[in-house]
Order: sequence, then structure tokens, then C-alpha cells
Amino acid sequence: MNTYRVAQVPAPNGSFEIVEREVPRPGPRHVRIAVEACGVCRSDAMFVSAGMPGVPFPLVPGHEAAGRIDELGDGADEMGWQVGDRVTVGWFGGSCLHCVPCRRGDFIVCDNLKIPGYAYDGGFAEAIVAPVDALARIPDALAATDAGPMACAGVTVYNGLRRSSARPDDLVAIQGIGGLGHLAVRFAAAMGYETVAIARGADKGDFAKELGAHHYVDSTAGPVGEALQALGGAKVVLATAGNSEAMAATVDGLAPRGELVVVGATPDPMPVSPLQLILKGRLLRGHPSGTAQDVQDTMTFAARHGIRPMTEVLPLDEANTAFGKMMDGSARFRMVLTPN
Repeated sequence: MNTYRVAQVPAPNGSFEIVEREVPRPGPRHVRIAVEACGVCRSDAMFVSAGMPGVPFPLVPGHEAAGRIDELGDGADEMGWQVGDRVTVGWFGGSCLHCVPCRRGDFIVCDNLKIPGYAYDGGFAEAIVAPVDALARIPDALAATDAGPMACAGVTVYNGLRRSSARPDDLVAIQGIGGLGHLAVRFAAAMGYETVAIARGADKGDFAKELGAHHYVDSTAGPVGEALQALGGAKVVLATAGNSEAMAATVDGLAPRGELVVVGATPDPMPVSPLQLILKGRLLRGHPSGTAQDVQDTMTFAARHGIRPMTEVLPLDEANTAFGKMMDGSARFRMVLTPN
């Protein structure tokens, strides 16, 4: 093909439009991927709204892309990649390799992180060109529509749990059971934690148990901290719902030396007092996504344990609908776009 289709936003907060562009060629140590699926993440809104500095318009978002390599740039084969390889490209879209975090091997907090849909055109398209250090291999057991969301939502919660202080049989609570949280509950249960799901309303209890939770806490029924302490106190709370008040409500439910790991993004301040942390030696920290290898680890674990994201799939032509449903909350879990 000489042209390919993208869903682009022409200006900040604009609507998506489908346009044709000339097919891009991959440069050195880059590959071109024929996109088979791309998840729609709430973080895409930061770029669509120009909430990050220097966002280029027209903008092609999408950092949960999955597909097959269809062209190699110079040197990509020397890095072990071949045409036909099934790969994802997630929030980690490559690193600069020269900043201090990179020189220390901490690539996910690279000062110049190459986020797809920001640093270069993202996956709301029929093709994407990405650097080889952004690529994660998709296991045969995962469909592209499952693999895409694992490249951001999946790796964020999986990595957040495995890099926490929790060990098997520890009490681990997942705050929120939506797009991130429903995967976090499944991962936590599969990792061997005594898993607590926290959400609003008694009606979500059965669903939480279906996901694998051993306990359910209705945050509208009383203080969440007291409910967690009644279970023995949480070694870790993974906060997935972007609500600062709801996150803060879990702190008093942490065991001594317990930690609150925040992955749900919100700009609102979190009302936590120093005394809540100091007296019991509690830890509050943020957790970013994960490198391409972390994404690959996530997909391998998910394939082995039968964990899949709950998705609603729409064609690329319906990017406005998919993005709108993700933003207004009518998408209960993950929206995914596929080429028509």
C-alpha cells in the first residue's frame, strides 16, 4: 500500500478525523508495525487536550498498540527482530539512553521518555513506526485486542504489584475495579495474595469475587480503613481509581510498614497527614508503567494464568465514540480500536 489511514485530532480538544497519509518508512533501529488493535487509555486525554507541553497537532494518539512487524529499519534485524513478529508498543515507547535515569538503567523514568501519541504518531492508525527498544513480544495465546491494553493498563498494575513489598499470602487491596482495577484484582489473586477489592456499592461485590477477590469492601458502607484493619491490615494498597479522596481513605487501613502504591492518575491533591505515615512507618509512592520487557513479562504471566482484559472493540472509524466512552465512564473497562 502507498497510503494508510489514521485517526487524528487536528487541534486541542478537537474531534477525531480519519485521514490518509503516505506510508512511513522506519529509520535505523526502528520498525514499522501493521496495527491490529490499539487500546484507548484515559491518559490519551492529556495529549488530546494539549495538557502536556509541546504536543504536536495534528495528533495521532494511542499507546496500547499491538500488531505485526511489516518492515525493518537498518539494524533492527541485528536486535533480534523479524518481519512477521507480533509485538506491542505501550506507554514506554523508547528511551533516550543518555539521561541520568537511563544511565542508571531506570528507563521507565527517562527524562525524555518517548510516549507514542506524543513523541511520535501513536496506534490510532493502520501502521505505526517505533524504536526497537519499545517492542514487546506477544505470546501466541494472546489476541491483539488483549495484548494492546496489556502494554499500558496491564503492565502498570502487574508491575505495581510485583515491585511492591507484598509477598504471597499478604493482604493486598485493590482500590477501584474499573479499567485498571479489574486487571489488578486478577493479577493479585494469581500472584498468591489474599486479595481485597474496594469499590463503591454493594452491587459490585459479586463481580469482585468473580475476578478472584477473597474479600470485598464497599467504600460507601463505612470507613475503608476500618474495614481493612478488620481483615488484619493491608500490606499493600494498589490505588487504581483516579480519586484522591478515595485513595487517601485507604491509608488508615495499611498495616505497620504497609504501602500505598498509586497508579490511578489525577491532578488533585491527596489529603494524607504526615502523622498517618510516620506513626506506623507507612509508605506512599507513585508507580509508573513499565519498560518493554516489563510489558512482555506481563503478557507472559497473563497468558499462563488465563488473564485477559475486559474490552469493547470498535473500528478505527469510530474513534470518537471509543474515546468518548472511555472519557465519560460509559466504557466499564477498556475500549479497543481495530482497523476496519
